[in-house]
Amino acid sequence: MLAPVLATAFALILATPAIAAAQDLQDRPVAPAAPVAPPVATPPLTDDQVQFSATTLEYDYDADIVTATGDVRMLRQGERLRADKVVWRRKTGKVVATGDIAIANPQGDIAYGDRIDLTDSLKDGVVDNMLVVLEQGGRLAAAKGTRETDGTVRLVSAAYTPCAVTNAANCPKEPTWKITAVRVTYRPERKRVYYDGARINLFGLPTVPLPRFSHPVGGGNDSGLLSPNAQYSRVNGLEFSLPYYFALASNRGLTVTPHIYTSVLPMADVEYSQLTSNGALRLRGYLTESRRSDDLNTVDPTDTSQALRGYLDGTTRYQFSPEWSASGSLRLTTDRTFLRRYNISRDDRLRNTATIQRIDANSYFALTGWAVQTLRVNDRQGLQPIALPEIDYRRRFADGLLGGRVEMQVNSLALTRTEGQDTQRAFASLRWDLRRLTSWGQELTLTAFARGDAYNANDTLSTAVASYRGEEGFQTRAIGAVSLDVRWPLIGSFGAGTQRLTPRFQIVAAPRIKNFSIPNEDSRAVDLDDANLFALNRFPGYDRFEDSTRATYGAEWALDLPGFTLDTVVGQSYRLSVRPTILPDGTGLSDRWSDYVGRTELRFHDFVSVIHRYRLDKDGFKIRRNEIDATIGSRGTYALIGYLKLDRNIVTVEDLRDREEARVAGRVQFARFWSVFGSAIVDLTNRDEDPLSLADGFDPIRHRLGVQYEDDCLRLGLTWRRDYRQIGDARKGNNFSLTLAFTNLGR
Repeated sequence: MLAPVLATAFALILATPAIAAAQDLQDRPVAPAAPVAPPVATPPLTDDQVQFSATTLEYDYDADIVTATGDVRMLRQGERLRADKVVWRRKTGKVVATGDIAIANPQGDIAYGDRIDLTDSLKDGVVDNMLVVLEQGGRLAAAKGTRETDGTVRLVSAAYTPCAVTNAANCPKEPTWKITAVRVTYRPERKRVYYDGARINLFGLPTVPLPRFSHPVGGGNDSGLLSPNAQYSRVNGLEFSLPYYFALASNRGLTVTPHIYTSVLPMADVEYSQLTSNGALRLRGYLTESRRSDDLNTVDPTDTSQALRGYLDGTTRYQFSPEWSASGSLRLTTDRTFLRRYNISRDDRLRNTATIQRIDANSYFALTGWAVQTLRVNDRQGLQPIALPEIDYRRRFADGLLGGRVEMQVNSLALTRTEGQDTQRAFASLRWDLRRLTSWGQELTLTAFARGDAYNANDTLSTAVASYRGEEGFQTRAIGAVSLDVRWPLIGSFGAGTQRLTPRFQIVAAPRIKNFSIPNEDSRAVDLDDANLFALNRFPGYDRFEDSTRATYGAEWALDLPGFTLDTVVGQSYRLSVRPTILPDGTGLSDRWSDYVGRTELRFHDFVSVIHRYRLDKDGFKIRRNEIDATIGSRGTYALIGYLKLDRNIVTVEDLRDREEARVAGRVQFARFWSVFGSAIVDLTNRDEDPLSLADGFDPIRHRLGVQYEDDCLRLGLTWRRDYRQIGDARKGNNFSLTLAFTNLGR
């Protein structure tokens, strides 16, 4: 008779997982009860029965009291209870469990308490000094909790925290933050906890008062406030934003964020997100009204006007089958300085795309459209291309001619400009590769390539650079090339590791090709580097093809030691053809002998990573390209160093301009959870390198410096950023940002 009573009491405790003692958030020295196996002769248990065990069981006939003592354990429908003592007074209908109580439900939540006091109705009761450790993270504690007949639980002197309550040595510590409240109400039908007289305690100190506050229990999708954000900028003044999330469904949500400024009008920020079984969608929009300047070249513009300004940003991707997918992105803004002024993005071009793809093991198909909105000061929007459509199909045949591999490609593209040249292109190509290994270990690759092009161009005179225009009207072109590539890896030991030396030689033959009569839309930024040294065509894109016979030679050396790797490659090419090249000066390929190019990559454990790319002038070894990217340090303390110098001695107009810049960034962890960080970008270009540059040889672009605290449940940071360049109403100056994020709260 005692077992059903205790089972019902146990179910009552499990129905109140949000109750715990504010005075004690630490772990309790007791483990949940393990399942108890019933005797073999016992009939199968029903849903209302429990498995029960205890050291002793006493019954006082005179007082009508049943007492179970000594490691009392019960199991009912996957719910387990352990207590030192359970007493049932049958005359008053009162049931009491005391002493190191541990309760576990099937979901994994574990509740601890000192005393459980129930009435004989078993529908309401009181729990003293209870702690609940939630399976999804976090814990709640309360001095006392009361459960009403409708399932509502009311707590007195309660606390909640998702933070660790022990340190690295497993000693008790105060959680980084917690919510304390005079009264807490848990409504299980809403799966939400409500606080009265609450306050957030940060680092043990009371900080933000929250007279009335609530948050959902568990990791479900629910409406509510998210983490606030505060920052300051010279143009907009002090900014404060407080997002609110509307849960439209379990897989859909809407976030509305008002941005309040002290110097300008407020801005609305709305984001919609949706997740389905085969894809996702996100769309975000900003809208405000402020003064803007259309004269972006003026340092201190005066021709400002009040205007409605905004930005749309969206992405989507859907996977309909293992082969078929669709994706797209949308990025549109009302003017060229909105994103910079409101610290949303520093991109100077916004690209909008939509594509349908089919990919399998041996074929690829894509139908794509894209358009570009320029945010650059001197770019005309009417000259930006709109590609609709671009069709690309490729297929690979493993068992090709003479045992080689054949790849077919068909491509078409239509480019339209509202104020510039229109170009349509279509081509079909075949490539055959035959790879063989000799008995001495050389790797031989023979390649044959053929392509037929058809182009149509209109309004070619609207393109300023003559070499990019091509001829007006319809043009055709035939392309052919063959190559032989020889690699000879030589491997041997070196100390405790291995080294590999790989000489490489390639010869490519291609007849004269009609290049300049064809419009050049995608082969404009040409530069010789280690990536295209041995390429069949060293032009990017499809509109230009290198029509010469050339020999290329080089070598790669790699060293592998325990925890250390070094990989370097260097090479040069020689053009056998005597006819003039179509490659412009400054690319490293305009003379018969090319410049020297190389790359060196060094890694030491996970502590050092250095990549150096370079190009040396063949006449005098002057550095024409010098690019260094280095990472030094651990995850907590590190430095990032980047340097780029392009000194190509260009005398013609070309898309890739000479420049020099340095980038530095780093983080120093000076305590377990505290760190300082910073970054800077400096333009080192002068007018000797680029006559169109406004820099003076040392022109900072922007820098950032901040301090941050981050542990398992809190991120708190302060950042100072300074912009040194002004474009219209996106002025230079200081920006300060405060970041505060709580785990399991406002996310």
